[in-house]
Amino acid sequence: MTESRHRSDGPAHGRLVMQPSLDEILDNFELLDEWDDRYRYLIELGRTLEPLPDEARTDANKVRGCASQVWLDTRVVREPGGEPVLDFRGDSDAHIVRGLVALAFAIFSGRPATTIIDTDALAIFKRLGLSEHLTPQRSNGLRSMVERIKGEARAALATA
Repeated sequence: MTESRHRSDGPAHGRLVMQPSLDEILDNFELLDEWDDRYRYLIELGRTLEPLPDEARTDANKVRGCASQVWLDTRVVREPGGEPVLDFRGDSDAHIVRGLVALAFAIFSGRPATTIIDTDALAIFKRLGLSEHLTPQRSNGLRSMVERIKGEARAALATA
């Protein structure tokens, strides 16, 4: 596995955990031949998420369309004269889904709103083989999460 160069601002399970970039995740997926190993890697990705504070576990932050409980907390940073940039925090009550949340954040978090809207996350998920190996419910939940993130980006642009 490649080493991460990105920082995490908070501890996970009492220690500082590095969040890998999307390129690192793609590289690591290619190294893993068996789907059991890829599932374990997704679970490990979920462990890199910062703990979501209880006050962020609100009904407004719940992602609709997910079989598991998923919370998405969005922070919009507006630089003077610049495009809004969105940062995300989130969590799930299911380990594998938590890994999918971390994957979505690697794709979208810290990016400008137009980049988020223009990014074809489903193509990335297909490249990773997720469309063939996730249950239909998980695939629908993943699409719901992507649509929620893109909706947040559209809202940020509308109020810019």
